[in-house]
Amino acid sequence: MTATSSSSLDTLFMARAVALSREHMEKGEGGPFGALVAVGDTVVAEGWNQVTSTNDPTAHAEVVAIRRACTALGRFDLRGATLYTSCEPCPMCLASALWARVGRIVYANTRGDAAAIEFDDAPFYDEVARAPSTTLVAMEHQPSAEARAVFQAWAAKPDKIAY
Repeated sequence: MTATSSSSLDTLFMARAVALSREHMEKGEGGPFGALVAVGDTVVAEGWNQVTSTNDPTAHAEVVAIRRACTALGRFDLRGATLYTSCEPCPMCLASALWARVGRIVYANTRGDAAAIEFDDAPFYDEVARAPSTTLVAMEHQPSAEARAVFQAWAAKPDKIAY
């Protein structure tokens, strides 16, 4: 890391994430959300909400930034990276960051702030905690010998890439 302190970098990178949220919201590309992934003092990738402009409900700022960072770094593991985002990650974005092994998340607005402007993710946070038999979307467990066999083949696969 350079002589710039972590606190100064946090301020700088958060300002950029917020600027991305405003810039792309004003361009009509999606909701008011921006994010970036940094490793040390280097921004690896940026993202902004593109849900409505791409008709992709998974194109949240954080997911876009994570996808771009993984592509830029040529790996699916973002250990040691920090995700800066203009708003507390929704359950999908948080899960994406966890799967990517992001080391740290820094956010500006809270989930309550988002709910106040009609981006209320409370039902999704609640849903994640439910048992499959009580979810809002009907879920049925249908055991499959072939599905089990595929898992067993994965477990025994000597050249698998664990993640």
